[in-house]
Amino acid sequence: MSVTGIGEFGLIDRVTARLPQGRACLLGPGDDGAVLATPDARVVASTDVLVEGRHFRRDWSGARDVGHRAAAANLADIAAMGATPTALLVALCLPAELDPTWAEELADGLAAEAATVGAGVVGGDMSGSPTLTIAVTALGDLGGLAPVRRSGARPGDVLALAGRLGYAGAGYTVLSRGFRTPKLLVEAYRRPEVPYAAGPHAARLGATAMIDVSDGLVADLGHVARASGVGIDVRRDAFEVPRQMGDAAQALGVDPYVWILGGGEDHALAATFPPAVALPPPWRAIGRVVEGAGVTVDGEPYEGPAGWDHFR
Repeated sequence: MSVTGIGEFGLIDRVTARLPQGRACLLGPGDDGAVLATPDARVVASTDVLVEGRHFRRDWSGARDVGHRAAAANLADIAAMGATPTALLVALCLPAELDPTWAEELADGLAAEAATVGAGVVGGDMSGSPTLTIAVTALGDLGGLAPVRRSGARPGDVLALAGRLGYAGAGYTVLSRGFRTPKLLVEAYRRPEVPYAAGPHAARLGATAMIDVSDGLVADLGHVARASGVGIDVRRDAFEVPRQMGDAAQALGVDPYVWILGGGEDHALAATFPPAVALPPPWRAIGRVVEGAGVTVDGEPYEGPAGWDHFR
């Protein structure tokens, strides 16, 4: 069976039947547009795209895994603004020969990840394409809080992190070398564990700036440093190398801090806070904001791979 065999609208019916609507959805798929409740009267919006061969491989990840990753990449951006995710819109471009079961399992992954934050998958679009492409738009609610932007960090602020780093990057390296273990690292690449609740939590604590670490810690903190007109210094000793990551690094001949400081797709949240703020879990201090520009590690320029760039 293929997508061609059941047709566009048959596939839409099979996919949408598997998708939750979420608490904010007043009108879901079936009309020209969805209708959502917006209690805050402001909507946070973000979009991201995954292209087969560029962002995922079907021989590395199952369809459910890809669905989890596609949803997480967008939901994390909403959390990084200090908002609570409410809905996803998904556009699929599919090869005609694709088994529709793959699209159904993708929908299951999208639905499961959205359900972790109570968000719905409320609509989207489908098209034929020789390249399998998934475009997701996420929407969120600020709950009366001010959005936490990248431009608010000030010298003296504490740099803090919620979530884990290096796991997905290590998993990618393991897979690219032809291995499937350690499972902890491979599964981290396939399905990130995102601390979604930490985003609104940071906003309530008074975070001055925040970002989703999707491309690598040094690279993404560089965006905060530029937007805020400051320097940011990261402490290497703030990160412990877990045993399985250390073992993989030794076996593959890789410095594990390349994964921790430069690896992306864990979708941890990095934020800056005034020094008087007591940081409760899951937030932990990993550095500070300083006068100057750019990102340093232990006060020195970082010479390793900084992170992902789509056009390099």
